[in-house]
Amino acid sequence: MSLTVERTATWQTTCEVDDLEHGWGEVALIGAQQVALVRVADDEVYAVDHHDPHTGAPVMARGIVGSRGERPTIASPLHKQVYDLGTGECFTDASLALRTYRTRVVGGMIEVEIDG
Repeated sequence: MSLTVERTATWQTTCEVDDLEHGWGEVALIGAQQVALVRVADDEVYAVDHHDPHTGAPVMARGIVGSRGERPTIASPLHKQVYDLGTGECFTDASLALRTYRTRVVGGMIEVEIDG
């Protein structure tokens, strides 16, 4: 007999989209998870783990926001590894990846999808 475990996800409201400046990160505490929110355009917000994948330090919201072509990025403020904000792929070290979360803006509020 096999047991199937169903995972559920919930959308958590974090803050107003206008609370974030373009090109800067801020940290949101969602349950016990520290999530870095990065606004790159009026209604384009990304959410990634606040912990640096290389060191484990909670610093990603202070990372350097930029782009590689059309892909928005964030660079760790510690060792400058560059991550794709949408996928978490590390451009500078293939052995690293940054956890990403889906986001949406509803009624001017940023919501982040978190595993339940």
